[in-house]
Amino acid sequence: MAVPNAAVAADNLPPLQPVATDLTTGSKACVAGDDRPYVSSAPRVTAVLNDPVEDDGPAEGNFVTAEFEVWWTDGDGIEQRRSHHSPGLVDSGTAATWQLPPDLPPWTVISWRVRADDRDAVSPWSAAEDGGAGCEFVIDDVSPDKPTVTSAEYPEDADWTDGVGVYGTFRFDSPSDDVVAYTYSFVGGAGGTVAADGPDGSAEIRFMPESAGLGYLQVYAVDRSGHRSPGTVYYFRVKGGRSPIGQWTLSDPAGSRSAAPTAGPAARAGAGVTFGGPVPPGTSLTSTATLDGTGHGFLTPATQVVDTEKTFAVGGWVRPAALEHDMTITSQDAGTAPGFTLGTRGVGGEPVWSFGIGGTRVSGGRPETGEWAYVLGLYDSETGRAHLYVNGQEAGTAAEATPSTVTGDFQIGRARGKAGYRNRWQGEIGDVRTYDRVVVPSEAADLARRTPQERGHWSLEAAPEGLSPELHGGEPLKLGGGASVYREPVQACEPWIDPDCDPVPVVYPLVGSGHLDLDGISGHAATAGPAVDTGDSFTVAAVVKLADQEPAHPMTVFSQGGEHSDAFKVRYVPAALRFELVMSHADAQGADETVVGIPAPPESSSGQYRIAVVYDAAFDRITLYLNGWESAVAPFRSSWKSAGGLQVGRGHAADGWGEYLHGSIDEVQAYSGALGEAPLAQLGLGVEPCLAC
Repeated sequence: MAVPNAAVAADNLPPLQPVATDLTTGSKACVAGDDRPYVSSAPRVTAVLNDPVEDDGPAEGNFVTAEFEVWWTDGDGIEQRRSHHSPGLVDSGTAATWQLPPDLPPWTVISWRVRADDRDAVSPWSAAEDGGAGCEFVIDDVSPDKPTVTSAEYPEDADWTDGVGVYGTFRFDSPSDDVVAYTYSFVGGAGGTVAADGPDGSAEIRFMPESAGLGYLQVYAVDRSGHRSPGTVYYFRVKGGRSPIGQWTLSDPAGSRSAAPTAGPAARAGAGVTFGGPVPPGTSLTSTATLDGTGHGFLTPATQVVDTEKTFAVGGWVRPAALEHDMTITSQDAGTAPGFTLGTRGVGGEPVWSFGIGGTRVSGGRPETGEWAYVLGLYDSETGRAHLYVNGQEAGTAAEATPSTVTGDFQIGRARGKAGYRNRWQGEIGDVRTYDRVVVPSEAADLARRTPQERGHWSLEAAPEGLSPELHGGEPLKLGGGASVYREPVQACEPWIDPDCDPVPVVYPLVGSGHLDLDGISGHAATAGPAVDTGDSFTVAAVVKLADQEPAHPMTVFSQGGEHSDAFKVRYVPAALRFELVMSHADAQGADETVVGIPAPPESSSGQYRIAVVYDAAFDRITLYLNGWESAVAPFRSSWKSAGGLQVGRGHAADGWGEYLHGSIDEVQAYSGALGEAPLAQLGLGVEPCLAC
């Protein structure tokens, strides 16, 4: 008579011997001997156990339990041993764990082993002599001593030392002999971990300050058990970035035949260079040099200025007059080739800004004829990478570069080729600078900064003889029919003085003591000439209150254009319940338009809106702001210079002027340049914004 399950019992195979690769001591591998791990406290040991599938078959699964054992020799030479049997079964191939007792002795070699039990048979111990792996560890319960920090370039508590954009070495050391790493952090967030790979357990890092002021470095030593030392705080003082090693403002008097340097040698000017050219608005430049693009259009100090094998940066203000061929802002000879070039280059049939060094070229951004840009190339020898900045922002992708070891004369407006100089600049160049350090991103942004200039501020408090004055004596806004300035009425009596007084209900002006009221039929106000150059960056803003949230047609808040269309227009569109910025691509009826919009809240607490439009030519971008913070953004590369006046309350329509606004407008402000978010938030509040913010 057959016995149930007899075949299964006869065929049962014992669990497999646990192997070292399946065992961990805490988070560390199972190791014995000199490479045994050090841990900070009694660890949790883990073992993955396996039982052959032939036991019960895949349908029923295989289950095992773990038997752990830990042992050591105490100070009296007596072996101590503890064991643990896991209370439950685990699936074959999964992990069983044991948190070792907390009273294990420190600074003692402790061993552990494990075997699997399937309740019918047990595996060999993992530490068996027939090939099993032993696991050892030592508990280190002592934290390392705090580290020392030194730096030759940035000594602690010394005088102000170089400097923004200059790398320095910081050395970490600790009296403890078991330190394996150091963790560190600089003020501002830069930090990390570095291995103690010096022969004496020290480590070094390189660090470049990106801002001037008091530097702060905190360092911890980490030992092999993971203990962290008390922290060391290291203070050092960082000077501002070193001045350029070469600088030519190129603002020399007309007729000069050389450019006087602010730093470095004078630069001889070819006959194709004309001084006294225009400047980028909003900068401190007084004039620039115009290069005619011929073989005579160049400047050179006839000597080397930068060491291309070391860190250097070079940049300047430029305005190309043509882009049909590659052009050079600056370069430096390297035999019959340039060691570096900075300028424009055709890529895929389109011109781009480009910085080349050795065989590497970084390109990005889009130059436009007649448009100013600040372009800077940087080679960082510490990282071995080349960078390109256009208008203060990094363009393209930084790339590994190997500079030429050959050096020659520095050039402005041309680059060396096998057959002579080529790629000559046509247009304006100003304020060329070279540095022997890294120009950090904040400095690149400062070099490219163009401070907006106020072009008009109309508070609309009064309109004597139909003219509302500009606050600084500029061109007034002339009121058309259907437009009038509303003033807060003067009360005939005061209730707090006369109890019988019946005061007139007061409608307060939007801002200040007056605003412009428009009837929605013909009411408007306008300047005789343009308030802003719409071909360059500009900002225009106003406060508006609608008389009707759902008028019969769109209504223009303000606009400026030409004979047939508006270069820009801000209007309220009732069908969509939103404000729109409309930028036409040409002064022509039916011209293409770029439109962005922002939903208008049904009613704010005051029933009024602060509207601002910003065109940033440097980044080909338009932005519409509502109430100082809500924005809609779109790319725009079709600007044109309008000759018409600033229109308040109307814009171009198919049959002439139209889209008259029914409502009130106040605090009309116009600026050349693109205001940032901080000054934009101040527009329409009756205060002068911080233009440099």
